[in-house]
Amino acid sequence: MRKNSIKNTRINGEVQKELSAIIRGEIKDPRIHPMTSVMAVEVAPDLKTCKAYISVLGSDEAKKSTIQGLSSAEGYIRRMLAKNLNLRNTPEIRFILDESIEYGVNMSKLIDEVAKKDASQGKLEEEE
Repeated sequence: MRKNSIKNTRINGEVQKELSAIIRGEIKDPRIHPMTSVMAVEVAPDLKTCKAYISVLGSDEAKKSTIQGLSSAEGYIRRMLAKNLNLRNTPEIRFILDESIEYGVNMSKLIDEVAKKDASQGKLEEEE
């Protein structure tokens, strides 16, 4: 199975959906921040490993503790995935912090600031 085959894409989607449901509803670890999202999942073609990109809306400390909490609950999460998904192998999950949303919000703020400065400078030039 190739990495970007239709079957692999479908498996990625199913694992992402189940992983989101498990994190949201099943895990009771207080280290895991309530505003945690599974952004993307990459399951290897041999179904042995999986990278889960996790986004956490909160402080740096909340992000660190969420990743630690998820890593410690990995065995439970794998058992739940095996129970809910009918895969030949249940992949070993590696949780990776995804900060792309936060980066996008910061870039958007910077663009807005520059646009405001340009607009105010344009008004000053018109008045002169």
